[in-house]
Amino acid sequence: MAEAALPTLLFTVVWLTVGDLDIALTVSIGAALLLLVIRVVQRSTVQFVVNALVGIGIGWFFVRRAAAAGGSEQDQALAYFLPGILYNGGYAVLLAMTCLVGWPLVGFMVGSITGDPTAWHSDRQVVKLCSRLTWLLVAPCLIRVAIQAPIWLAGSSGSLDPDTAVAALGILKIALGWPLQLAALGAMVWLLSRNRTPVEPDAAPA
Repeated sequence: MAEAALPTLLFTVVWLTVGDLDIALTVSIGAALLLLVIRVVQRSTVQFVVNALVGIGIGWFFVRRAAAAGGSEQDQALAYFLPGILYNGGYAVLLAMTCLVGWPLVGFMVGSITGDPTAWHSDRQVVKLCSRLTWLLVAPCLIRVAIQAPIWLAGSSGSLDPDTAVAALGILKIALGWPLQLAALGAMVWLLSRNRTPVEPDAAPA
């Protein structure tokens, strides 16, 4: 959680205090690289640091596109947060579609464990349970888009001070990141722990 949040936090703080986008991006990338070195020295997983670096790289790409289009530094700073909003929107649509067509994504996760990717679909109760679990994964993405997109649009249109929009987006990206994801996973565990999992008990031995 810290590895995901620190680069965004530093980007937001440096931008608001220094007002220099290049410095904010450099500090953000530098922090992620430092965390990567620490992970390598510790010989522990670098997955989450790499994820953060990929996110920063995509954000940097959007910033440069905004700069090439002649956007102000405020527009470029806002562009840094656009990929996350688009990603969550696209992810929510994709997951929701799998539920609406009757092939929820969680079902394929179950299939990957059982060794048969589609056998679960023959049991209507299992499909129903997998749909509920998939909707719980959709919820965090929808919440992020519903809260962040209006702020981003308001900042881009000028109806909200861009610096205020950047500050709000930076805080919300952290607050609605791992904490919201963990809440969704907790809800999934709660749903599974209600002892109503539609799995037939093994036949009693003769």
